[in-house]
Amino acid sequence: MIAPSILSADFARLADELAAIEGSDWVHVDVMDNHFVPNLTLGLPVVQSLLKATDIPVDCHLMISDPDRWAVGYAEAGAYNVTVHVEAATDPIAIARDLRAAGARAGLSIKPDTPVEPYLEVLREYDTLLVMSVEPGFGGQSFIEHVLDKVRTIRGLVDTGHLNLLVEIDGGINATTIERAAEAGVDCFVAGSAVYGAADPTKAITALRAQARAANHRFLPA
Repeated sequence: MIAPSILSADFARLADELAAIEGSDWVHVDVMDNHFVPNLTLGLPVVQSLLKATDIPVDCHLMISDPDRWAVGYAEAGAYNVTVHVEAATDPIAIARDLRAAGARAGLSIKPDTPVEPYLEVLREYDTLLVMSVEPGFGGQSFIEHVLDKVRTIRGLVDTGHLNLLVEIDGGINATTIERAAEAGVDCFVAGSAVYGAADPTKAITALRAQARAANHRFLPA
């Protein structure tokens, strides 16, 4: 699965930029509040407008403080997958249950230096684990290789039936890095610059998907 990140899109032309990625599996929307991360992007009103402008499932990544308060609003608006950071959540299990009750998939994200092992029981409540392969806050950063160890750990638990979730990765994904991430066991790849920086975003999505499928036969359909 390929999820282009609109963080790399032209914010003055978001409807057109969504149309340019119609072949994608999800569209990744980074919500940043300038508190949890040192950047400010967009919030619920913009997401509500985006949902009206596309049929692509919207994947909201909430890089915000107090997701316990705000996350469910994105699910109620119609986002397909809503991801919160374990580092910001007070009660991640309650958030997961609230998101699911509101009709969304529940996602949990971890920063590059956050170990995954303390959260294995929490992850039983979640549908998606988003592994950050850059420090959250800005696009265009270089891929952090050591996060693939976490991917391999989770992939093993999924494959042996101990967890039932989709493994997503975000940060520095491009034609050079996607195969290593796929080999480690990633299912869904967030790609910003690699898609929106390409001359033809649709062709870029197709090429990235082909690389991932060749490297990892677990690659999931849309």
